[in-house]
Amino acid sequence: MLTIVQKLLALCEMVEQVQSLCLPVMTKNFKDIEIVSLAEGHGACFATDMITCDGMPVRFMYRETPDNDIDSGWRFTAGIESDDYMDDPENSGIYDVNTISNYDPDIIPFFELSSGTAVERNANGEFEIVNDFEPPVE
Repeated sequence: MLTIVQKLLALCEMVEQVQSLCLPVMTKNFKDIEIVSLAEGHGACFATDMITCDGMPVRFMYRETPDNDIDSGWRFTAGIESDDYMDDPENSGIYDVNTISNYDPDIIPFFELSSGTAVERNANGEFEIVNDFEPPVE
């Protein structure tokens, strides 16, 4: 018959085995900002770490057809990410649109634009619609 100590040791060993099967927890060093209600109710979006961790402004954003009921379709980048950077899923995350609005409130006026639309900052720092945008192929 197993003692309580033996049972606990066996349980701990099982927990360690389960933990080793789990994906590692990803930690990020987010830019410290206060999140307030600026644009709630728009759903989820994709944003790169250059915005959320490095604190760069959104310089390029586009709207795809949403993947599901929660997805807004919006994708936000700093506009200088390389293809290799964008291909690495650890360099981006899924956030509430309100969260990214707190990083860069200048994006808020464009949330009602339709899927297939892209917007970028010009040399003066103002957003303009991109007329020749083709969404990335996945």
